[in-house]
Amino acid sequence: MGSMDYDIGKKPRPDQHHQQQQQRRSRAVVVLLFLTNAASILVFSGAGAALHAHVGRRYPAAVHAWGSSKLLRELNLTGLALAASHAEVVDLSNRLTAANKQLEAILGGGSAAKRDMEAAREEQRQAAAANGGLWRRERDLPAGGELRWAVGPHRRPGAGGEVMFPAVGQACHRHRGDLERYMNYTAGGECPSDEAFAQRLMLKGCEPLPRRRCRPRTPAGYVEPAPLPASLWAIPPDTSVVWDAYTCKNYSCLVNRGKAKGGSYDCKDCFDLRGREKDRWMRRAGNNDDDDDREENSLDYTIDGVLATFPKGTARIGLDIGGGTGTFAARMRERGVTVVTTSMNFDGPFCGFIASRGLVAMHLSVAARLPFPDGALDLVHSMHVLSGWIPDAVLELALFDVFRVLRPGGVFWLDHFFGLGAQLDATYVPMFERIGFEKLRWNAGRKLDRGVEMDEWYISALLRKPRR
Repeated sequence: MGSMDYDIGKKPRPDQHHQQQQQRRSRAVVVLLFLTNAASILVFSGAGAALHAHVGRRYPAAVHAWGSSKLLRELNLTGLALAASHAEVVDLSNRLTAANKQLEAILGGGSAAKRDMEAAREEQRQAAAANGGLWRRERDLPAGGELRWAVGPHRRPGAGGEVMFPAVGQACHRHRGDLERYMNYTAGGECPSDEAFAQRLMLKGCEPLPRRRCRPRTPAGYVEPAPLPASLWAIPPDTSVVWDAYTCKNYSCLVNRGKAKGGSYDCKDCFDLRGREKDRWMRRAGNNDDDDDREENSLDYTIDGVLATFPKGTARIGLDIGGGTGTFAARMRERGVTVVTTSMNFDGPFCGFIASRGLVAMHLSVAARLPFPDGALDLVHSMHVLSGWIPDAVLELALFDVFRVLRPGGVFWLDHFFGLGAQLDATYVPMFERIGFEKLRWNAGRKLDRGVEMDEWYISALLRKPRR
């Protein structure tokens, strides 16, 4: 009985056998439906017949039939057809990409400009989405706060969400507290008396400073300046300056500061227009020719000698970097050359004094990019300012910027550049060679004001931008 039960248990009952046959028929119907749909897609896509013929010729059936050989062969052909269709789609996509690139090349500059504009807009959107980028606590500021006004972003009217960012120095975000103090004022009222504080912010790299919606204080008792050319050599009235930021409270104090012993003042005797300042860059008494400029080891070039290196009348506009009180620009104006002077107000109203002489002043540090277009200037001059006290990387950037703003054939007058003797050949000469100037003159001499043991040297040079 036991063996009988085992045999009966292993044999399927008639109803179970019928059920299994029904399942096999259902699976066959599903497979046939799938194949019919796939074939219909290929036929109605316009590639079915050709594709089937192509596959039939080149791809033999890869699966051997077990029972239903015809059905499996059709399945293999369908799989191969789908693979070939995928390859054709990839090929068409590649051709479309190539066609788009050719179209962009044909459109040329317009398409490039559009792409640049779109990229700029995308950057603006990302910056706006980041809530001002560098200003991590901007969302905590009042909606009408002056710092929010200063750093933006602000939406342009009718520009579809495009935004504009006011120009603010990239290092300003490192001095958030100082910047908030600078922007703490009453909108529409009088600006705080904070010139010295603002300049310290500039020297920390927060340049340009943000704009403010306030009015600087007007000096009490202001009078009109002297007319040109008398203003070039006149000391302006004390009422032309607000003196809060400075140790001296009048021009008499500034003029006499150069005669006092001690004190670490920048350009100590620059305000004394009847002293050494009046003789700068002029020929020595008794010399009526270019002897001063022909001396082999002379560091003191003259304005007339430098202008003689230009074809007559072609030195027209220039820049004096760190020009003190503007005497270089005054001498150039007397010779028909317009020179812009950059300066800083180091415990004295240098920029205001330059302007009072009837000259153009710019409150700009040596770290700032020169605000001139490429190839704009005939002459750039710098005395003492661009020198070895500046970090090498910053100095090289500044010198490349000078090269940029000079026109071909323009001249850079390097006036009493100073540095350590060991650095002249190791650092500075290779730096000037990398920039690409041509040497018209090059003179070196000892700087002795701090002693021979300091091993400090001066370089004076005329460097021309090649006419290539």
